[in-house]
Amino acid sequence: MAIKAFKTIKEVVGPLMVVENVSGVKYDELVRIIQSSGEERLGKVLEIDNDQAIVQLFESSQGLKIDDAKAIFTGEGVKFGVSPHILGRKFDGLGRPLDGKGHIIPFKRIDINGVPLNPVARDYPNEFIQTGISAIDGLNTLVRGQKLPIFSSSGLTHNRLAAQIAKQATVLGRDEKFAVVFAAIGITFEEANFFSEAFEESDALDRTVMFINLANDPAIERIATPRMAITAAEYLAYELGMHVLVILTDITNYAEALREISAARKEVPGRRGYPGYMYTDLASLYERAGRVKGLTGSITQIPILTMPEDDKTHPIPDLTGYITEGQIILSRPLSMKGLTPPIDVLPSLSRLKDKGIGKGKTREDHADTMNQLFSAYARGKDAKELSLILGDSALSEIDQKYAAFADAFEAKYVSQGFETNRSINETLDLGWRLLGLLPRHELRRIDPKLVDKYYKESK
Repeated sequence: MAIKAFKTIKEVVGPLMVVENVSGVKYDELVRIIQSSGEERLGKVLEIDNDQAIVQLFESSQGLKIDDAKAIFTGEGVKFGVSPHILGRKFDGLGRPLDGKGHIIPFKRIDINGVPLNPVARDYPNEFIQTGISAIDGLNTLVRGQKLPIFSSSGLTHNRLAAQIAKQATVLGRDEKFAVVFAAIGITFEEANFFSEAFEESDALDRTVMFINLANDPAIERIATPRMAITAAEYLAYELGMHVLVILTDITNYAEALREISAARKEVPGRRGYPGYMYTDLASLYERAGRVKGLTGSITQIPILTMPEDDKTHPIPDLTGYITEGQIILSRPLSMKGLTPPIDVLPSLSRLKDKGIGKGKTREDHADTMNQLFSAYARGKDAKELSLILGDSALSEIDQKYAAFADAFEAKYVSQGFETNRSINETLDLGWRLLGLLPRHELRRIDPKLVDKYYKESK
């Protein structure tokens, strides 16, 4: 590790600092800026142009005197010190403790940039993760090693849903070591308090690692936060053999920081001002999830993002959808109806759900009841839309039953509240009770043997 010091700081413009006459400096290298008073600030190399290095500061440049300051290039990137003791701890976006419990003595220090998993080394995701939320477990099942984002909108309850998943998520089976790595990116002080209190009040804190980046923290720290979280997850999964669920909220704030830094570097903008490499950058985060052949642990990701202007075609959700394996969509109309969580199950999709359900994983009737619930809810919504135009009297008797099913499905299955934790058996049994509102002959998507075993018509 070659450390180089230069007293050739030319200028500071906002968060950027220019250092001249440098040599042997690398992109993304960590820089320490030390003034004659002993005050120290951190930054990293954003760009190298001949003998000039452009350094992005991790904190405000206010009060920085360049005449007597020196820039020390450490020869290494930003690293996070890991050990088994990171569980139950809370850090800022640069891996510094926030919980007042002091610094951790690391077993090793790992570069946070990491590398995406080699496709040849990947093992196929095929094991169920229980979130305790029926709309996810029953219909859009999360599988170990999957990347399943949640698409939300401004003002919806995605933060409460994120906290609920983090508290309730578990893997089924004996002796399975499970952990949650939670990264809050660019959130407000009130939101940070909410997450901290939510974890402290639950039994999940001891198995959780938290990273909190506030909205008034520097943009460059916002870029580091999810990488810190994923690095911690990789250590827990691949070195300690744990199954790790990584929750990242809000990816939109991350992408905005990416755009801000790109503009500061005067790069040519892409769609809506975002850098042209945003797809590659997001992929460098998402593709670090998965299972590795020969290793016990796994990393499952739930990135959460708010869609600007509720637009699914916006670059952030659009690119995320290309990289990940489905999406859970929160609906503003369902939220206005009082459903909690307001998950719109019809446009939501988990592309790997079929691999994690069935006999020996969840239950033998899972796949068939899932298909039947989807079908019945879609027909029920169509019947309700028709009744708005023509009136209830225009509906046939069977369509009236489907309309009633849709109402009951939203009220009982989807809207379970943020405190209810349902096992997969409870979710599947609830699905059968709702299907009991329909005549037996309408259950065409379910094996007759399963209908004989589980179906009871509601009176």
